[in-house]
Amino acid sequence: MSRSRAGLVAIAGVLLVVSLGYLASQLSFYQETVEQGPAPQARNNPYLAAERFLVEQGKPVSLPARLDGVIHKAPNDQILLLLADRAEMTPDQSTDLLEWVGAGGHLVFVAERLWDEQTGQSGDLLLDALDLQQYETEDDPAKAADAAGQAGSVDNRATLTRLYLEGDTEPVYLAFDTRYHLYDAGKKAHAWANSDGATHMLQLQHGKGLVTALTDSWIWQNDAIGQHDHAWLLWYLTQDRNVTLLHHAEHDSLLQQLLRHFPQALTALLLALLFTVWHRAARHGPIIVPADRGRRQLQEHLRASADFLYRHAGQRQLLDTLQQDIQRQARRHHPGFDALDHTEQCRALAALSRLPIDAVDKALRPTAAGPANATEFTHLIASLQRLRNAL
Repeated sequence: MSRSRAGLVAIAGVLLVVSLGYLASQLSFYQETVEQGPAPQARNNPYLAAERFLVEQGKPVSLPARLDGVIHKAPNDQILLLLADRAEMTPDQSTDLLEWVGAGGHLVFVAERLWDEQTGQSGDLLLDALDLQQYETEDDPAKAADAAGQAGSVDNRATLTRLYLEGDTEPVYLAFDTRYHLYDAGKKAHAWANSDGATHMLQLQHGKGLVTALTDSWIWQNDAIGQHDHAWLLWYLTQDRNVTLLHHAEHDSLLQQLLRHFPQALTALLLALLFTVWHRAARHGPIIVPADRGRRQLQEHLRASADFLYRHAGQRQLLDTLQQDIQRQARRHHPGFDALDHTEQCRALAALSRLPIDAVDKALRPTAAGPANATEFTHLIASLQRLRNAL
């Protein structure tokens, strides 16, 4: 390498080092956090934070998928947080659940229907059975939404629900939805939580157990349980009890619901289907072998025609055909044959055919019902054929 080329390479290297140093001096490092939202587990379970909170308090928490398995547990040390939709609850399930409470369980549930003054019921099986009623407190949706938003504010306590406990000077603050109000029509509640214009929580004795009714349960959802005293209320209600949290009940399939509500109709439909299948199925003997496609002899055609007439028209048709043929032959050989009575006709035919008169009389005697058996029918046909052939 020549000296000039080596000098150029050295200069290029120095420039490259200087450029890299300048770029490095201009770089600045920073950290950026990308918010990806809640985890899939939290999106699928709005009460995941409440569940984790209870577990941290050392409480056993079970998460059944159906209500039926809950009411079979011993109720003495159990509390059921029934936060799932109850639209599919049956009257039998409601009765069983209240019997479970009466035996010593504690039920916490959310009121789902408004009281209807015209029908005298709400349609909510639990509310109606406990003589509780739910009403709307605001007629103007805009005002109601604004009140609900203020209730969810951390700083504004004027619209919050307050729960006073015996011995405490300060109330417990809760952000219930102020659009709804619970009314104790049966005057059985011994504890309640009120906002300025409504009651949002009622607790009453039911048999040996307790029932706590709420206007809504959003205070225990993932984004709200950390506000105000929501977590404390959950701890207070569940203390000294094993917790069962039912927040997403699996509904019965369409077939199961049909079997529960319309068993008679399904039974009738099944019987009708079976009868239709039976009616359309082959029921008369073995399968007939397909006929040979080859040409038939004349004798086969005659036999097939006779078999067809015998099956569809009966014996009487064959006998009448032969007797009418004999009478035509007799009229041709004996003018005035139709004017003779039966006895004279038999004598004339006996003379023409040279057959005994008794045989002719038996063959021509009218029989309304036909022969009694196949043997008699065969003999009668043979006699008629002999008489016809003799003419």
